Amino acid sequence: MIKLMKYLKNSAGSIVLIMGLLFLQAYCDLSLPDYTSKIINVGIQQQGIEDGVPEKIRVSTMEKLKPFMEEGAVEKVLKSYLQDEDVYVLKDNISEEAREQLNVYLCRPMMIVGALAAGNGTHLEMMGALEENMADIPDSILTQAAVSFVRMEYEAMGEDADKIQMDYIISSGIHMMLMAFVIMAAAICVTFLSARVAAGLGHDLRSSVYHRIMSFSNREYHKFSTASLITRSTNDVQQVQQVMAMMFRIVLYAPILGLGGVIRVLQTDSSMTWILGVAVVLILLVIFVLFQLAMPKFTMLQKLIDRLNLVTREILTGIPVIRAFSREKHEEERFERANLDLTKTNLFVNRCMTFMMPIMMLIMNGTSILIIYFGSYAVDGGTMQVGNVMAFIQYAMQIIMSFLMITAMSIMLPRANVAASRINEVLETEGSIEDPENPKHAREDQKGRVEFDHVTFAYPDAGENVLTDISFSAQKGQTVAVIGSTGSGKSTLLNLIPRFYDVTEGSVRVDGVDVREMPQKELRDKLGYVPQKGILFSGTIDSNIRYGKTKISESAVKEAAAVAQAAEFIEEKPNAYYSPIAQGGTNVSGGQKQRLSIARAIAKQPEIYLFDDSFSALDFKTDSALRKALKEYTKEATTIIVAQRISTILHADQIIVLDDGHMAGIGTHKELMKNCEVYRQIAMSQLSEEELA
Repeated sequence: MIKLMKYLKNSAGSIVLIMGLLFLQAYCDLSLPDYTSKIINVGIQQQGIEDGVPEKIRVSTMEKLKPFMEEGAVEKVLKSYLQDEDVYVLKDNISEEAREQLNVYLCRPMMIVGALAAGNGTHLEMMGALEENMADIPDSILTQAAVSFVRMEYEAMGEDADKIQMDYIISSGIHMMLMAFVIMAAAICVTFLSARVAAGLGHDLRSSVYHRIMSFSNREYHKFSTASLITRSTNDVQQVQQVMAMMFRIVLYAPILGLGGVIRVLQTDSSMTWILGVAVVLILLVIFVLFQLAMPKFTMLQKLIDRLNLVTREILTGIPVIRAFSREKHEEERFERANLDLTKTNLFVNRCMTFMMPIMMLIMNGTSILIIYFGSYAVDGGTMQVGNVMAFIQYAMQIIMSFLMITAMSIMLPRANVAASRINEVLETEGSIEDPENPKHAREDQKGRVEFDHVTFAYPDAGENVLTDISFSAQKGQTVAVIGSTGSGKSTLLNLIPRFYDVTEGSVRVDGVDVREMPQKELRDKLGYVPQKGILFSGTIDSNIRYGKTKISESAVKEAAAVAQAAEFIEEKPNAYYSPIAQGGTNVSGGQKQRLSIARAIAKQPEIYLFDDSFSALDFKTDSALRKALKEYTKEATTIIVAQRISTILHADQIIVLDDGHMAGIGTHKELMKNCEVYRQIAMSQLSEEELA
């Protein structure tokens, strides 16, 4: 996954904005428990009075407090107030730290004065009892006593104590509602931006994989199966895209929320943090065990998807053969095996992951019970307030929820990581055929010339040569034919010219330049290639003929079709040249497909025509008419024909005979009949005595 992060650079601005929104959302999320705590502690228990620092206090009451203040405290307290006749009013610019210090100065005196005012017995007895127990009184009890004193002071001054309480609760509630709205807005924006970033990543990955695949030679296609490349371009990219959409909303947010929760917990009360430590250790242990079980299966899962795609593709493309041989049952069983293996692996992974959530919920609920149990003792002992216990539970749940979010992602992350590795494998595979750093360009004086100079070729990882020491040349205007038995290397020889493979030894030159030293686009722009198996693309007849050269006139399209003997069947169709062609050309016959492939090459008007056994599906009459029209049309171009039938190449200027990868002969038909035994045997097997004569 990490190696694919470089594809996010186009979304850097969105990612920065997402991070900012996540921090804002986390801040609001972590603030809500604090407000809940304050509503309980201050709004309900302390009746809206935050601490023992009164906003205003009578001068007479302050005089009662002074004798019980610490040395030097009186002066500091009075500096924080402004005297307005017989009332002291707290200054507006008091900081939080200064207020906390004032609370320390005033709490004990207020408790003493309040106790003396409400107590029975002499002042001396009360003073003795208070001084004896004052050191053991928790701060929360002191604050509660001071708050009660402040409330009585407000009532004595004619203030509405109930209004103070309601105002505090309403104000806190409004703050909580605003924060909830901010959380909602931030979450919506993060979801929207995450979807855009993920979609952009998916687009860039698919584009990069596509361009990398398009740069592959046949050698790389043999390394990756077609089914695997399709899976990597679609399913694997989809896996990464889905995880990336969740990544920002969950994986990035979880640590922010968890770390913030830990900080808030320590600020609330550190005496129960061991409970969180136990919960986190248990969660990590569960995740580790489940990952050890499930991770190997995630790797297997993608390979099983590849296998299912391969089997499905083979069955769908081979349906006519399957039906002809009545092998439907066998293929159904083969598909079912692949499908069942994938299903079993999916079930195993999902069963492992289904254990995760119940265990996590058990840990979370157990944590809540422990916090309430130990928190109740803290409240009873006066070291903690009820609101703080509630806040602690909420913070603990937020910390555990952050782990739960990561756990939920852990179901998707391993599989996405495997998918990312498979995508990266394609992206890091360098094509074996690359453009040269210092390219050479075609020589005008050698235009149309094709030359094989002692060419030897072996397929990658093959044990023996397919072609050995092949040398010949084809000049502009010539027709050169290649013939030989099956497996003699005819098609391989033709594939070396457009540089589908690079020669092992020797060189192939086009227009006087080694094809390895010429840019691939420049080389292939000179060629009109017709493969052994006619390949058409979804669209129309017109778009298929224009495929090699889109900007040609309608008359040029019709002329190419006429030369290829395709005009008759095209014009019989209701929409003629604009008749639709299905994917793979499945709605035309083999002969029609072959003629349209030839018309596509003719419409390009290249310097060199390459026909790889491209007349095999034609009847003799159509074959003869096509060759006659083609010879007239291509007299200014070089034509190289790979053929099985001698009748197709009888009138070639030069015929090359291949036998087990070696040149068995070269010359015209008459010359080869005299000098080449291999050619003579092929001719005698195909032609009658009259034709031979």
